[in-house]
Amino acid sequence: MKPDVKAFFDEATNTISYVVRDPNGSAAAIIDSVLDFDYASGRTDTRSADAIIDYVEKEGLEPVWILETHVHADHLSAAPYLQEKLGGKIGIGENIRVVQDTFGKVFNEGTEFQRDGSQFDALFKEGDSFHIGQLRGDVLHTPGHTPACLTYVIGDAAFVGDTLFMPDFGTARCDFPGGSSETMYESVQKILALPDETRIFVGHDYKAPGREDYAWESTVGEQKAKNVHVGAGKSKEEFVKMRDERDATLNMPKLIIPSLQVNMRAGQMPPADDQGDVFLKVPVNKL
Repeated sequence: MKPDVKAFFDEATNTISYVVRDPNGSAAAIIDSVLDFDYASGRTDTRSADAIIDYVEKEGLEPVWILETHVHADHLSAAPYLQEKLGGKIGIGENIRVVQDTFGKVFNEGTEFQRDGSQFDALFKEGDSFHIGQLRGDVLHTPGHTPACLTYVIGDAAFVGDTLFMPDFGTARCDFPGGSSETMYESVQKILALPDETRIFVGHDYKAPGREDYAWESTVGEQKAKNVHVGAGKSKEEFVKMRDERDATLNMPKLIIPSLQVNMRAGQMPPADDQGDVFLKVPVNKL
């Protein structure tokens, strides 16, 4: 089946969120939502999520899933807000437990922070499937960027998160804790083994040099032929050398510290103190 896909681009974080709907019904899924966050003031805003809610309500859709491709390091998830307003189950990869264990230590969260993925409604593993009305979704475990990265193959569409970008931009970084360029290469091959006509929807776009407009849809065939990092038969050795050298030059994402603390909790803020105030931690010399 060919799902209907509506994209929402957030220019502040270069993130694309998606509403994926059953073309023969009202069931839908929301993938990789954004909670707006101004780091300088510490204030959140729901305008990006509200745009999704407005679309869902106008179209008469019923979200059954709110899916995360991974624990994002560049934006906060709006999953709990969307769930409160629209319903649906929040899902992510089962290796969220690995990410929670790693960053629970980085942020000194203590024993009260559960590291078992229980903040999410569903934990997916390789080979799992789910349904959006009559649409079937299949789960590919595609780590490398993070240990918990998933690709959701829904009908003829694959939502790859940060594993692949547009062909002229390549692939995501692999230098976060638990990341691996060798693992990334293997994950990409798993995606490229899908039929050539499979539509690829990426999680971010940064406009490659020479391209005027943002873009987020390609195909497996285009990625195999043209991806500047892994296309045209590039070897694993070539990719690992390029990726590791490139990653060594990159700065941390500007929202990584708030994003990780929130997203490893399924989009919830850390618990409030006795006065009802919420605080985010800044670990010094840890990342």
